[in-house]
Amino acid sequence: MSECKDCNCNGGGKFILGALLGTVVGAIAGVLMAPKSGKETRQSIAAGAKKAGSKAKAAGAKIAKRGKKAEIEEEVEEDDE
Repeated sequence: MSECKDCNCNGGGKFILGALLGTVVGAIAGVLMAPKSGKETRQSIAAGAKKAGSKAKAAGAKIAKRGKKAEIEEEVEEDDE
C-alpha cells in the first residue's frame, strides 16, 4: 500500500469527533429545553408504561380466550368424526 501524502487521511477521525460533539450538544440542548422536570418526565413515562402493560395484558387475555375457544371447537370436530 502506498502512503497518502497529497490528501487528508484524518477525515474519519474528524467525522467521529464531530458526531460525538453533535451528540453532546444535542443532549444538553434537549435537557435545557425540556418542557417538564425530570420527576414529571419519569412519572409520565411510568404512567405510559403502566397503560401499555394493561393493554398488553388485556390483549393477551383475549388471545388466550380465542385459543381456548379454538381448542374446544377442534375437540368437538374430532368427536364428530
